[in-house]
Amino acid sequence: MLFLVIFLSTLLGVLESVGVFVDRFAENAIRQRFEKVEQLQVRIDNAPNYQLVGGKVQRVRVAGRGLWLTKEARIAVLELDTDPLNVDLQGIRGGKVPPLAALRQPAKAAFRLVLTEKDVNNLLQSPKISQQLQQLSSRFLGSAGGQQIESYEIINPRIEFLAENRLRFQVELRQKEGTGTEQPNTDQKLAVIAESGLRIVNGHQLELISPKVSINENTIPEFLIGALAQNFIDELDLKKLQDSGITARILNLELNQEQLEIAAFVQVEPKE
Repeated sequence: MLFLVIFLSTLLGVLESVGVFVDRFAENAIRQRFEKVEQLQVRIDNAPNYQLVGGKVQRVRVAGRGLWLTKEARIAVLELDTDPLNVDLQGIRGGKVPPLAALRQPAKAAFRLVLTEKDVNNLLQSPKISQQLQQLSSRFLGSAGGQQIESYEIINPRIEFLAENRLRFQVELRQKEGTGTEQPNTDQKLAVIAESGLRIVNGHQLELISPKVSINENTIPEFLIGALAQNFIDELDLKKLQDSGITARILNLELNQEQLEIAAFVQVEPKE
């Protein structure tokens, strides 16, 4: 969700260069934020046009296909549609004020995001994401097993999109060399499989439906899964963004065997 705020910040930044070709300029500025862009269209609506000089825009629409944040991270579809924007262009010019700090009124935008199973798995294989998964695992497990999990490395993470808003996550845990009281057998792995349905509650919190977890085909008891699932849910609560002046709501979440589609709303308050 923070990526969407950064994306909105980019749009505000390009408004400081006003001219006849503002649509093309905005498109080029957005392209520079990505490693690669397959398709991108930008439309900035304003009438009368002189309002754009004062930093007022009626509407911005962006439609992108195949947007690569990095060589591993691809977004299949990203669409954005803003409410009217009002920005202090003089403050943005010369880099004196960050775009989000130049807002004269809250910036509101609706997003539609689509991720394919293939793209998500490519991202999971990247070293950076593997490291983040290691850190998240320790944080979610907490006292229930955080210290033990640190002696293992996560390898071969993979996700599978299922029907009816369900997904399956598979990963292998291999003991790190030099951990434990005995010489570890690095060929011995723990196969972890987690499956759950997904549902959005009140627009800001994720709910796991009938979660199941197994380790080496041994099912974890439900009371343990519930505790771990709650840690995961609390970590992803979008209400945490409100302290930063960001209101984010998930309007719709649909998951099938081909793709994950999310519709969201973001409002960014002016920073004093």
